[in-house]
Amino acid sequence: MNAPSVDFPDFATRYANLALADFGAKVVSCSNEWFGPAERMLQPAEPVFIVGKFDDHGKWMDGWETRRRRDGGYDHAVVRLGVSGVIKGIDIDTSHFTGNFPPAASVQACYCEGDPDDTTVWTEIVPSTTLSSSSHHFIALDDERRWTHCRLNIYPDGGVARFRVFGQPAADWSSKDPNALHEVSALAAGGRIVGYNDAHFGVPFRLIMPGRGVNMGDGWETRRRREPGYDWCVVELAHPVHVEKIEVDTAHFKGNYPDRVSIQAANVTYGTDQSIITQAMFWPVLLPEQKAQPDTQHFYTTEHFNDVGPVTHVKLNMHPDGGVSRLRVWGRLA
Repeated sequence: MNAPSVDFPDFATRYANLALADFGAKVVSCSNEWFGPAERMLQPAEPVFIVGKFDDHGKWMDGWETRRRRDGGYDHAVVRLGVSGVIKGIDIDTSHFTGNFPPAASVQACYCEGDPDDTTVWTEIVPSTTLSSSSHHFIALDDERRWTHCRLNIYPDGGVARFRVFGQPAADWSSKDPNALHEVSALAAGGRIVGYNDAHFGVPFRLIMPGRGVNMGDGWETRRRREPGYDWCVVELAHPVHVEKIEVDTAHFKGNYPDRVSIQAANVTYGTDQSIITQAMFWPVLLPEQKAQPDTQHFYTTEHFNDVGPVTHVKLNMHPDGGVSRLRVWGRLA
C-alpha cells in the first residue's frame, strides 16, 4: 500500500515536532490501545503498511489503534511534549488506516509542571474535526500560549498512525546566569531553523536536537551538488550572545561529509524569515572555512573566530555539499 502524497504546510516545515519520541515526548495515559500502542504515534519514521503481518491482537498497524467501542464514549491519549512550547500546527495522520480510521478527532492542551490529573484544566485548541481515510490532517494554530501536554480525542474509536505537534520551544531566559556559557542553538532552549537551500536526504531541525546523531538519517544532508556554489542553513539563536564555542558534528557521515565548513553570523532585530535569508548572503564571517573530517566532532573556539560582536543568527555553510549531524553554538548572553 503506497503512502499518500503530501503537500506540507508552512508550519510543518518551519517548526519542530514537539510530540516526537526522539525529542523526549511520551504518552502518559490513554483510554485503550488494544490493537496498537499509542507510543507508535510519536515515532519519527513515516508509517508503513506490512501486508500479512499479524500479532496476538490482530492485524499489525503502524500507529495507535483502539478496539471497537460498544459502550458509548470515545477514546483519548495524553501526550507529554518533549519540551514545552507554542504550538503552531497539528497533524493527525491516518496513513494506512482505511476501514478503521476515526471519523473525527479533537485536540486539547494544558500547561502543568508534572503530568495531568483529574484536576487539570484542559483547553480545546482544535475543535472536533472530520477525519478521512489514510490522510494527513493539517490544522494551523494562531495561539501564543505555552503548553506542556496535548490530549488527542478520537470519536468514537479507531486508529491514528502519527500525531505531530509542530511548535516553537519556549525558555525563560530571565533566570539564566549571564556569565555562564549557554547552548543557544539548542532546540530545547528556543533555537530555530529559519531556512535552508536543500534538505534532500535529511531534516534540518535535527541539527539542533539534543545528543549525538544515532545514524546517518539523524541530521541534515543535501543532494550531491552538480553545479558551483555551496549549501547552507540559517539558525536563529535562542538569545543574543557573544559566541565563544561552536561544534560541527559529522557523526555517521563518512562518504558524504562536507569538504569544508564555514559560519556567518549577524545581529538581526527586524525583518521576516525570507528577508533574513536574503540578508544572510552578506553577513560577516564568524568562522572562516575549515577543513572537515568524516564522522568527527569538530570544535572551534574564539581563536578560530573573527570578531563580529553579539549575534542572534548564524548561517552554517557546507562546501560544496554533504551532511552534518549536529550544530551547537555556545555563548555568553549579550
